[in-house]
Amino acid sequence: MSASSTTPIRFAVLGCGRIGTMHAEMLSRRVQGAAVSVVFDVVDAAAAAVADEFGCGVAASLHDAVTAGDVDAVAICTSTDTHVDAMVAAAQAGKDIFCEKPISLSIAEVDRGLAAVEAAGVKLQIGFNRRYDPSHKAVADAVQHGAVGDVHLVNIISRDPGPPPIEYIKVSGGMFNDMTIHDFDMARYVTGSEVVEVYAKGAVRVDPAIGEAGDIDTAVVLLTHANGVLTTIDNSRRAAYGYDQRVEAFGSNGKAASDNTHQFNSVLATEQGYLRPPLENFFLERYARSYLDQWAAFMSYVRDGGPSPATGADGRAPLVIGTAALRSMQENRPVQIAEVDKEIS
Repeated sequence: MSASSTTPIRFAVLGCGRIGTMHAEMLSRRVQGAAVSVVFDVVDAAAAAVADEFGCGVAASLHDAVTAGDVDAVAICTSTDTHVDAMVAAAQAGKDIFCEKPISLSIAEVDRGLAAVEAAGVKLQIGFNRRYDPSHKAVADAVQHGAVGDVHLVNIISRDPGPPPIEYIKVSGGMFNDMTIHDFDMARYVTGSEVVEVYAKGAVRVDPAIGEAGDIDTAVVLLTHANGVLTTIDNSRRAAYGYDQRVEAFGSNGKAASDNTHQFNSVLATEQGYLRPPLENFFLERYARSYLDQWAAFMSYVRDGGPSPATGADGRAPLVIGTAALRSMQENRPVQIAEVDKEIS
């Protein structure tokens, strides 16, 4: 679509769960120049509740939502297994698309969706919101601008405050595709270089039930990039002290690093030592600003054109890396990305 700076970009929000509701609220109330025309969810009550809260319509079907005359763009926030069907429908309707990650757990399905987007010539941005976190972005900017010199190592720590329900674990696609996927994207984003090799180790250290469900809850991944940089990723489903999110780039001139954010900024210092407030509870709190900045980027992309802030290829690459990571862990060996790509093609 082509939109002037004074014409609102009208959205259909697909999916009215936790993420869809958050995006509907932002687009309705906090993203300048955005409006929500209609929402859709397979659970009628969920769609009705969101529509009532934000004063928009409810579509009877996915097709009705994406083909509505008062819709310019679509926000895909449905369950992962429905993302590609929604993407194809929106593309065929000529609507620009924002799609939450992952696009799909199937690389073949991702390719089907991206082919539809390319054929239709619509815009697509993938929801890797952590790219827009001011602290992480500052690390990536320092690398891009040469402040840390020749980059040698990138270290990414991502530890959740607690694991999700076991029922979610069973359908999540596994830790690498559900949790580490953000870190795979961050590695490419910070280094500016593609991953060529993956070596992953995983364990069940938090909850035996996670292992019984066929997944892991603790992982370390070593990525080798095309430019020679090594990235380590350290994941846990439970950090007793809170949501731990840090990124460091180390190079010949020094390092750039992002630190955790706390619920408020204060320090109590006594003879017993220093006491700080708890870390932000989880991703909705920790990354609140990044979600808004992500939408600002999408709005500019739709209005002004240029490259997508997070392309379909950016959405595909972490899934390929995750596939390689799972194979590496299972077979206890480094796996070349070319090996996985060759099998797909």
